[in-house]
Amino acid sequence: MSKIRVSKRLNRLIKSGICPAEDASKYADELKQLAEEIADRKSTKKQSNFFKALADETRLRILKLLEVREMCVCEIMIGLDLTQPTASHHLTLLENTGLVKDRKEGKWVFYSIVDSQLLKELHALEIL
Repeated sequence: MSKIRVSKRLNRLIKSGICPAEDASKYADELKQLAEEIADRKSTKKQSNFFKALADETRLRILKLLEVREMCVCEIMIGLDLTQPTASHHLTLLENTGLVKDRKEGKWVFYSIVDSQLLKELHALEIL
């Protein structure tokens, strides 16, 4: 939105008496500072990636399997009828968001849940 339109909108808001501010440009700066303090881009990007990881049926199914026990990629592939690249893609996304971790044992890669308490809380919210 252009600065002129924003300024006009804030001026109308201030003149209406709804907004306690007196100066539109000063108020705009305060709003931008507030947004940066409570919703900075770095943390909201991290939160967005977390929810994107949960927004996929396959990844949710993987999390549910890993709640039962640690599994290697091949077990997840067979259990969910996935190809190896597909399983690895979803596991990488879950790992990048901090939901799962891996450990290598020879040629085998095993995955497990990082924070089982977090999954319990997601269950309580009926997200999982």
